Amino acid sequence: MDIEVIKEFVMQNWLVIVVALIILFFVLNVVKTVLKWAIAIIIIAALLIYSGISIDQIKQTVTDVQSSTMDTLKKEATNLMVNEASKATYAKGQNGEFTITSPNVEIKGTAGADKVNVTLRGISLGEWNLDNETIRAFVDKAKGNVTAPAS
Repeated sequence: MDIEVIKEFVMQNWLVIVVALIILFFVLNVVKTVLKWAIAIIIIAALLIYSGISIDQIKQTVTDVQSSTMDTLKKEATNLMVNEASKATYAKGQNGEFTITSPNVEIKGTAGADKVNVTLRGISLGEWNLDNETIRAFVDKAKGNVTAPAS
């Protein structure tokens, strides 16, 4: 979405936007049921449709934000792996399973597998390949800090 297009729309339709906001404010303050949220969603959807923004553009924006957020979280996890490798503990489990835990990152996997599950501060970042140099170094460093077997 282009900022100039949005600015132009607002300049041309400022009265419609103001009226919609007044109605929205009135509905949210006066109506005290679930109905108010339905009306609010209808007003916002009507304003978006009137502005020419399509559902595909909204979906694309949500997808872009989601992938950008995941990329940022993956970069942060990688940086934390580098910084917290000396604090990481390696716990062996049954059937070759292992868990590596540091203050902010947790990795779970199986010995011999080429993928591990990575969690950053309780948020799952999905499966990562072990061919990643940072993950491999993190795992190797953590193996020096073995704890009792996990149950």
